[in-house]
Amino acid sequence: MADALFEHPRLALAYDPLDPDRSDFDAYAALAGELGARSVLDIGCGTGTFACLLARRGIQVTAVDPAAASLEVARAKPGADQVRWILGEASALPPLQVDLAIMTGNVAQVFVTDRDWQSVLDCARSAVRPGGHLVFETRDPRRQAWREWDREHFSARAELPYGLTVEAWPEVTGVRGALVSFRWTFAFSDGETLTSDSTLRFRERDEITGSLLAAGFTVAGIRDAPDRPGREFVFVARRS
Repeated sequence: MADALFEHPRLALAYDPLDPDRSDFDAYAALAGELGARSVLDIGCGTGTFACLLARRGIQVTAVDPAAASLEVARAKPGADQVRWILGEASALPPLQVDLAIMTGNVAQVFVTDRDWQSVLDCARSAVRPGGHLVFETRDPRRQAWREWDREHFSARAELPYGLTVEAWPEVTGVRGALVSFRWTFAFSDGETLTSDSTLRFRERDEITGSLLAAGFTVAGIRDAPDRPGREFVFVARRS
């Protein structure tokens, strides 16, 4: 199931205004060009900003996400009519042969069990043509980013349609080994307050490399994240 942050209609509409700087997508679009990708599968596309950006650049895009509310937002964006939108998990994908599969943001970390992680890697491998690539980012657990996930270090405020404003902030609710759970609170100016609970898994670099090899990928490179340098890994894996 998708988190309320992506599934609740009101929160899906607030997602982009609360995170307006997505300049990291330009870096990933440039990476797609570097890899010669003319067809892309966007796994966990959310509100579709990246998928639409690629489509407007002439790339054939298939975008999948389990949150209906997020896809409704995505379908209203410029370029959305050029994207093939699929509601569901990666396991629900039809047969594909794309040049590149990609997971941006925290998508790669939402698969908290070994079984779910291996499943999405297997789905990506099935969708990518031989010699094609899988790209995703994941936070470096050694940096312990969650230590700053609180209202003091990490809050946002945004203007919404109809004269509304919303303020959002996170709070860590539990750390159990590699699993970090947290809750976002969204306070709207009309008095409504909503929350969304999430859990991410912080995998070590060697663990990720091993799982890619087991899924039939070779690691072509590990880069720095464009938006959080020194804090994340960007894996570039090639289908064997």
